[in-house]
Amino acid sequence: MPVYERSTHVDAPLEDVWEFHSSGDGLEALTPDWLHLRIEEATGPDGQPDPDVLEKGATIVSSVRPFGVGPRQRWTSVIVDRRERDGHALFRDEMVDGPFASWEHTHRFSAEGEGTLVHDRVEYELLGGPVGRVVDPFAVVGFEPMFRYRHRRTRELLG
Repeated sequence: MPVYERSTHVDAPLEDVWEFHSSGDGLEALTPDWLHLRIEEATGPDGQPDPDVLEKGATIVSSVRPFGVGPRQRWTSVIVDRRERDGHALFRDEMVDGPFASWEHTHRFSAEGEGTLVHDRVEYELLGGPVGRVVDPFAVVGFEPMFRYRHRRTRELLG
């Protein structure tokens, strides 16, 4: 399965970075405008609408319309893992419905002195089987500006 990874250092304590990334508001703040993201629905593991923290079992239904072109693409993700201890934290979301054959995004955070190392790892499979594998190098072209933006905005908002 193809993997995309990117890391950045943020001049903010782990607790602040972790809290910021633990909500739908953080997702909206870190998504480039050109994706035209809408959080359609967020529910906690107990079914509570719009939870303050996206805990393990929470579901996020969103839609994007890249560059404002074409129909909105619906995306449903579930938080499948979330943990924090000893200067490290992570959460993992899996796409259960959306534009990829599979998508697993691990968000890792590690305290580094007064700051935090933010590391994103995405394991994905494009739709289309063999054809998807042929166009896979072009997927990275799309991931790079999105994650570069996310990391820059995290530094701007928290650093």
